[in-house]
Amino acid sequence: MLSYLSTFLLAVLFALILTPISIILAREWGVMDYPGERRIHKTPIPRLGGAAIYLAFWLAVFLTVAVNKMLIGLFLGSTIIFVVGIYDDVKGMRPLVKLLWQILAAVILIFFGMAVPHITLPLYGVVQLGLIGNIFAVLWIVGLVNAVNISDGMDGLASGICFIAAITLFWSATIRSAYPGADLLMLALSGVTLGFLFYNFNPAKIIMGDSGSMFLGYMIGSVSIWGLLKTATVLGLVFPLLVLGMPLMDMLFAIIRRKWKGHSIVRADRGHLHHRLLDTGLNQRQAVFVLYGISLCFGLAAIFSAYGHWYIAAILVVIDLGIILRIMFRKFRLHNWYTVTRPASADMEDKKELKKDGEGMQHKTEEQSQAETQNPEGQNQEEKIKMRNKV
Repeated sequence: MLSYLSTFLLAVLFALILTPISIILAREWGVMDYPGERRIHKTPIPRLGGAAIYLAFWLAVFLTVAVNKMLIGLFLGSTIIFVVGIYDDVKGMRPLVKLLWQILAAVILIFFGMAVPHITLPLYGVVQLGLIGNIFAVLWIVGLVNAVNISDGMDGLASGICFIAAITLFWSATIRSAYPGADLLMLALSGVTLGFLFYNFNPAKIIMGDSGSMFLGYMIGSVSIWGLLKTATVLGLVFPLLVLGMPLMDMLFAIIRRKWKGHSIVRADRGHLHHRLLDTGLNQRQAVFVLYGISLCFGLAAIFSAYGHWYIAAILVVIDLGIILRIMFRKFRLHNWYTVTRPASADMEDKKELKKDGEGMQHKTEEQSQAETQNPEGQNQEEKIKMRNKV
């Protein structure tokens, strides 16, 4: 118990000390996040929070956790992820190149014993996975890296979600992890995110950037894999999926949305859960608390499933999925607490999307084609308006 308390308090303390230093350095070095079309903030904000998160975490870990082969592999892989994120925050990096580095960082863990060699299926027994287990581990870690990265769109959102996930995985690690240090790692991560949240919650004094969000996703993905190494069961696979249910669902909808529109899946857009909550009229804090609630509900579902209460877990998941679907289809309201007035801009956006989809499903009539031929200037003007609306 004393080691748990010291690990958590050290992580919080280091984050509280290092984050203000990161703010000062970011301003001096010009590592700032400037307002833009997809940005929610209105003024430049320091973008070096990932450095504070990375340093605070490893300082706390190396002071409280025994060093072994797996920990060294995790340190090397997370350092690669952190350096790639810092480079992307400062100079920018092409999505494909960043993805390749993420895969490399995940593959490194395979050489340090990070894989799922087998899985135990109900009514069947143990199934040896071999190479498939390695591929699954890499895909899982890379998926979590990008899921957390996508969720980092509002003040305090990614850090709060990762705090909930880390606490839940800490509880899981204390009762079933094959790696004795997994519980301390998740406790350190929860302490770091909590300490960072003091500066990152709205109105944020600093944001974590890709270096912070990818590092958090990498750590959560890696340690959750460690929980499967000894007795990989269906429950062991479901548990981390539920813990990170909210960012994973957001990423899944982003992929479907972009493919549906014919865009690249790595193309950034303004259609994530937090964007759509803001479109309903919620402010940042209200939207963040809604997403915190969804994440907490997924975490509780994971805990109930671990105790065998599948019906309660299923009810919580269905409730979460229903809320997420209503948010994604822009039908989310909070009438019970206060009246939310939907911005006219959001309604206009919906009308434009519906109009565009309708035009794509029907062929032009001869009269329309003739009119366009006779009036090319009007046609060109209409195309310019469409391009401006799309931008």
